[in-house]
Amino acid sequence: MLEKQHTIVSSITLKGTGLHTGTSCKMTFKPAPENYGIKFIRVDLNDRPEIPANTDYVIDVSRGTTLGLGEAKVHTVEHVLAAIVGLQIDNLIIELDGIEPPVEDGSAMPYVLALQKAGFQKQEAPKDYLIIDQTVMYHDEANQIDIVALPLDDYRLTVMVDYQNPALGSQHTGLFDLEKEFVSEFASARTFCFLSEVEDLTNSGLIKGGEIDNAVVIVDKKYNENELNELRKKIGIKEKVIIGSNGILNDKKLRFKNEPVRHKLLDLIGDLALIGAPIKTQILAARPGHKANVEFAKKIRKLYQQKKLEKKYQLVKKEGVIFDSEAIQKILPHRYPFLLVDRIVELELDKKVVGIKMVTINEPFFQGHFPGKPIMPGVLIIESMAQTGGVLLLNTFENPDDKLVYFMQINNAKFRKPVVPGDQLYLEVKLKNRKSKVVMMSGRAFVGDVLVAEADFMAAIVDRENKK
Repeated sequence: MLEKQHTIVSSITLKGTGLHTGTSCKMTFKPAPENYGIKFIRVDLNDRPEIPANTDYVIDVSRGTTLGLGEAKVHTVEHVLAAIVGLQIDNLIIELDGIEPPVEDGSAMPYVLALQKAGFQKQEAPKDYLIIDQTVMYHDEANQIDIVALPLDDYRLTVMVDYQNPALGSQHTGLFDLEKEFVSEFASARTFCFLSEVEDLTNSGLIKGGEIDNAVVIVDKKYNENELNELRKKIGIKEKVIIGSNGILNDKKLRFKNEPVRHKLLDLIGDLALIGAPIKTQILAARPGHKANVEFAKKIRKLYQQKKLEKKYQLVKKEGVIFDSEAIQKILPHRYPFLLVDRIVELELDKKVVGIKMVTINEPFFQGHFPGKPIMPGVLIIESMAQTGGVLLLNTFENPDDKLVYFMQINNAKFRKPVVPGDQLYLEVKLKNRKSKVVMMSGRAFVGDVLVAEADFMAAIVDRENKK
């Protein structure tokens, strides 16, 4: 796999009709600088809104992946993104004067050919690989969907589909070398659907740009000639439609014997591009779809964001420690004598954080609380939990160094056992809710296995003024 970032040499444009919206669109690929990433720009709208290609901007996954920012949307981005990932392009501007990229032939190959024609430019910055070092799983019991990422110093994907339908049957495929296999074995695999789905898709306002030549329609239901004609008119297809003898509408020939599952792998590559970084992992997927792909990508993206934060704030990685005291002072504004967490030992962004506070006799508050009977004030235990919880908010705002967290409310506070010099406080904080600049968290403090304090608290994130 390539180790340096890449963009394209020159701009190139494609024109056509969107698969689902049926609207015309001109799409132009343009070179982008290092560390820019992939962004869609709606040049037909005021202010030319830029929509980054990551899971934070996914707004719909019905029969395709749609990105949005405010009123701006871009439908069906997965085939374009698959081409970009398959060619290992890191930085790219994608300008559109419409709401959906041209569908072309329903595969990623037209985009691949355009990008190849534009040429590739090696850049100086290294690729920002996310190396998966732990198993990540997604399971949807209702739809029997499983997607797993396993540690591997490469990028491989294996996909299986089984629609329990004789028209398609069970199929599987695998990509083991992105550079050698993507273009020749997967890029030309076309989108597909069952004939029985076509009417429902039309009634749902989808496939308005669907044509016989931009999708594989699998015949899974008997239709007489009159029913086919009615369906053709409803969809808006002008050419004649026949059932055919090979199980594909109009006897269209498959480009691969297992073209449908290859297209599922193509979709998966495109949807996983929304992680926002190239990844090294082995992906195993059973019956994937856009909704599952995006939910799985969100889990991986959280891991990517967490690793970026660890890299940013931790000077020297220590075993069993996510952030040490030096890193914490980069993250939190608190200083002696009011910095009340010594290290972070566990972190799941937007979910949970665990911190450690070593309680020593040198704590300044023990001089007055209480002379001869030193006990850590309960409010400071809550403050320790709150400071620990502040680490959970690192990815909430673009520049966390410019923010402060203010208490607004403390509820259900209970102090169950005194905390004294020599104790080690184990601070577990979970994010319960977040709305705009207000967060709700719950915290528990332990000494050993003994719960010593707990509380729910609400906090507001405000701008830090007069930052030096």
